[in-house]
Amino acid sequence: MPLRGRLAMLAAATVALAVAACATTCWFLVRAQLLSSLDDSLRDNSVAPSAVVDRVRSGQCTPPDQPAPNPFGATVQVVDTSGGSCVIVGRKLDVTTADVGVAERDRSQSLHTARASNGTEYRVRTTQVPGTGLAVSLARPLTEIDESLRQLALILALVGGAGVLGAAGAGVALARAGLRPVDRLTGAVEHIARTEDLAVRIPAEGDDEIARLSRSFNAMTEALASSRELQQQLIADAGHELRTPLTSLRTNIDLLVRSEETGRALPEDDRRELLASVQAQMTELGALIGDLQELSRPHGTFAAGAGAGAGAGAGAGPGTGTGPGTGTAAGSVPGEPGDPAHSGIVGLHEIVERAVDRVRPRGPRLTLTTALEPWYVRGEPAALERSVVNLLDNAIKFSPEGGTVRTALHGGTLTVRDHGPGVPTEDLPHVFDRFWRSPSARSLPGSGLGLSIVARTVAQSGGQVWLRRPEDGGPGTEAVLRLPGAPTAPPRAPSP
Repeated sequence: MPLRGRLAMLAAATVALAVAACATTCWFLVRAQLLSSLDDSLRDNSVAPSAVVDRVRSGQCTPPDQPAPNPFGATVQVVDTSGGSCVIVGRKLDVTTADVGVAERDRSQSLHTARASNGTEYRVRTTQVPGTGLAVSLARPLTEIDESLRQLALILALVGGAGVLGAAGAGVALARAGLRPVDRLTGAVEHIARTEDLAVRIPAEGDDEIARLSRSFNAMTEALASSRELQQQLIADAGHELRTPLTSLRTNIDLLVRSEETGRALPEDDRRELLASVQAQMTELGALIGDLQELSRPHGTFAAGAGAGAGAGAGAGPGTGTGPGTGTAAGSVPGEPGDPAHSGIVGLHEIVERAVDRVRPRGPRLTLTTALEPWYVRGEPAALERSVVNLLDNAIKFSPEGGTVRTALHGGTLTVRDHGPGVPTEDLPHVFDRFWRSPSARSLPGSGLGLSIVARTVAQSGGQVWLRRPEDGGPGTEAVLRLPGAPTAPPRAPSP
């Protein structure tokens, strides 16, 4: 059964229960009121004791097996102390112990229900006959109120049935009106599933649950559309970046193959140069594929969509064009915790020291200096080391020959300073886009993904990263990386 039908049935069932409870309560209240009125009538119409005595003495009290005339439908019965009875008017009634108790003077009166000889129930009031050992019972049949109660029950049933039907109809109308936004949402979901059109939006008005659901759905489709756009852009950018090294590889390999097929040996210098070019292009392809794999890892959503529209993030992968900048702050990247399965407490100073040792051979004519204070952070060691390596690679790439790259770690803030030409201010908002390169770096090897990787890693570790002008006013750029942590390692848990 559809949800609309279930809501209508629920409304009808709820109203039916309420009507049944109210009708039952009403019926019992009316019955009690009618009985009370009948009792009051019996009290107000008592039989004169002298009339009872005269009837008994004159023999006008009919034996129980001979019914007396009863023009008013009432019954008058005389009861003695032995439980015997005779009828003055009406039919014989069952004599109860309460009636005998009144005749014996144990009680002044009795009010109860008794059954007549024909099976009809009567409401009976028994009182004493002063000066005698008798009691007189005045009774009226309950059929007087039974008919009224039957009519009342019929009316309540009709009214209740009409109420239940009306409630069912109102439930259908309310369900249709209340579920109309859900129908729109369902239609939108079905349209998206059928057409993959993520541009669909649902109007959201108010602050109720349906409006919140609509806004959440719109936000979800917007995020999916953005993710699809970023995915398509990544594919297009990756294809564009792969085309250049592949074309160069094909050209160089074709030359080598043609030389072998024609028997015309290439000059040794040219052959060596072609092989070196092939090797360089293979290295560049390997780096590009590695960076793409890094961006496709879990928790890589930030990197995939974090371009530097806000100028957030910093770092330096090969060919990213993030060498020395103008010193203008490039913003910050708010972080979120990384993957707990691979993260742990690590010494950032130790990671930086290893990264400096790794990149030192890449700048044999540069001076790399370090000033590292202990700082312990929670993060993924391999990813953090790669980020620091990217920063150092960038500084080395854009440093002049004989220059100095200074690396310092103080109070959880890592700075990598070079003395290169810098990045123009207008390029800073783009340096963290995937595959983006500054004009001065387009001739250099690299994948253009280093900054995205650094920004993603720093964000996963809950840190910030940005670019700024050197505080001493000199040339170059400082890449600043800040991670939350402490100068001392936390105590280790005791071994079992």
